[in-house]
Amino acid sequence: VQLQASGGGLVQAGGSLRLSCAASGYMFSRCAVAWFRQTPGKEREFVAGISRSGGSTHYADSLEGRITISRDNDKKMVYLQMDSLKAEDTAVYYCAADHVILTAPLSTIETDYEYWGQGTLVTVSS
Repeated sequence: VQLQASGGGLVQAGGSLRLSCAASGYMFSRCAVAWFRQTPGKEREFVAGISRSGGSTHYADSLEGRITISRDNDKKMVYLQMDSLKAEDTAVYYCAADHVILTAPLSTIETDYEYWGQGTLVTVSS
């Protein structure tokens, strides 16, 4: 599975962005997908995850209520809608995927994901 993240950019605090993750390759519909983010000098942190079917989602506590993850398996796309952005949301955002069984719980752990996109930079100005 190959992943390509896009949609990052410069936005003012309080604004919104929608990130996209385009997938190609083998059996994307059998992959759980997650978004992580990283700022310089810090470890990559979990942002949101979505199950194979899209029926289950999980969000980082610090972001819940401001972000929505969704997917379209027919288009092999995953989206991250981010609203009410804050300066501290500035980071490089990565999408990641891993083939999982249907009943697997969503993982928030970076090393559980085998496939990674290249990242897209989100800059929120205060």
